[in-house]
Amino acid sequence: MKKDLLGIGDLTPDEIYAILDTAEAMREIGQRTIKKVPTLRGKTVVNLFYEPSTRTRTSFEIAEKRLSADTLNIAVAQSSVLKGETLADTALNIEAMQPDFIVLRHASSGAGHLLSRICKSRIINAGDGTHEHPTQALLDAFTIREHKKRIEGLKVVIVGDLLHSRVLRSNVLLLTSLGAEVWACGPPTLVPIGLDRLGVRASTSIDEAVADADVIMMLRIQQERMHGAFVPSLREYFTTFGMTVERVARAKPDVIIMHPGPMNRGVEIASEVADGPYSVILEQVANGVAVRMAVLYMLAGETETEN
Repeated sequence: MKKDLLGIGDLTPDEIYAILDTAEAMREIGQRTIKKVPTLRGKTVVNLFYEPSTRTRTSFEIAEKRLSADTLNIAVAQSSVLKGETLADTALNIEAMQPDFIVLRHASSGAGHLLSRICKSRIINAGDGTHEHPTQALLDAFTIREHKKRIEGLKVVIVGDLLHSRVLRSNVLLLTSLGAEVWACGPPTLVPIGLDRLGVRASTSIDEAVADADVIMMLRIQQERMHGAFVPSLREYFTTFGMTVERVARAKPDVIIMHPGPMNRGVEIASEVADGPYSVILEQVANGVAVRMAVLYMLAGETETEN
């Protein structure tokens, strides 16, 4: 692996499988009575989140603590950022205190790449604007492989706000590189141009897209990133693109339903589906800890190799 994890494009298929295999071992740690190993003892991880987060920030912190790292969470709302400090200056001041990792979530695409150029610390991208969210794609792949025993040859359908989704981009890069057939479905106003160049079949018909699907992944309508009328109304969006029990029935009988969260019930997904027998949404959350432990462990190993 490279020094940092900024996007799925940084990883070869072999490296992706190595992370997933390592995550299998890491998950076992979470099932012990004492959920802690000394792997990252003496290492310091700074979680620098410029955007709100529940699942990602919490699972990174749990992952770090299970590996015995010292963790520091910086609440940007209470930091010098409010006094006008730039991201680069914030990072350099953190870097001066010699952390080993910086886990960054930022509203600007490419923020992690900026830190990668100016910091010696390992940088892990926990979501940058509408660009990528690599650890989400890795935990999604981990969850899919757990249920389907493979990724190659599966039909994976991603439905929702495709235009503003960093989860879409990371999942497309990962799933296509491992041989899945990826479909993307959403309103014409929310389908980004050029999806076909990434090896994706784009559709504006949800009934067509979900037919015979092995995996259906729903995406949240990101109203905070929308500046304009992308959909007539949330009620109409649900009628046209919401995942209902009837639409799930068009997929394969053993389909799994995924969602990176947070969910808008009754907007992109019906409660009967979110809480139904095909849903693996809470499993995704649990698997996020194991996958992020694996990423931290493997990047720390690269550090030892270089020293």
